[in-house]
Amino acid sequence: MKQQTLASKQPKPVLDNIFAFPPNRDTLGGTAYFIVENQTNILVDCPAWDEINQTFLREYGGVRLLFLTHRGAMGKAREIQEATGCEILIQEQEAYLLPGLQVTAFEREFAVSDRTFVFWTPGHSPGSSCLYDTRSGGVLFSGRHLLPNREGAPEPQRTAKTFHWPRQINSVKSIIDRFSAETLQYICPGGNTGFLRGTGAIDRAFEQLASLDLAVCLQSKP
Repeated sequence: MKQQTLASKQPKPVLDNIFAFPPNRDTLGGTAYFIVENQTNILVDCPAWDEINQTFLREYGGVRLLFLTHRGAMGKAREIQEATGCEILIQEQEAYLLPGLQVTAFEREFAVSDRTFVFWTPGHSPGSSCLYDTRSGGVLFSGRHLLPNREGAPEPQRTAKTFHWPRQINSVKSIIDRFSAETLQYICPGGNTGFLRGTGAIDRAFEQLASLDLAVCLQSKP
């Protein structure tokens, strides 16, 4: 029983060299991801900072960069930076929430490597942003900007804490305009991953996003 419990808490492979951590209480059930690169291991949002996750990250060579998709995903960012020496990357409007830490703030876009970049998608929060990786046909790490609904399809979800709903809808449109079925195959969302029923990522991501009626979305209530 103890072995089964430990296994259930281990990060799980989602796609090639991409792992998902169990939902983190510190970030209201948020899901963090780990992208294994040759020289740039990237942590997307903060997992629970426990012994299991610390050991896992060490075994894969540590963390060079912690990218935060929005203010609600900060969790134990300070402890993670102190333990790993990683850089922290976040959109400039939310960098002030990490006083005393070494932070790289970007305005609209920032190239992490020749295959990975981040870009600003305001709405869920002022500095909400996404990370895009070209592997596996294109993977978007969407934080809380796009979440799976009960059918596992991606959509923007308005809550009582949504910063600016029209801007969030515009940010969804900008993603649809930017990508295509050939460049955006998967979305790794930062929450509601239980609705994915074990698949770990949203497949046919662009096709499903393009089918959204954004005018109807705009009228939705929190």
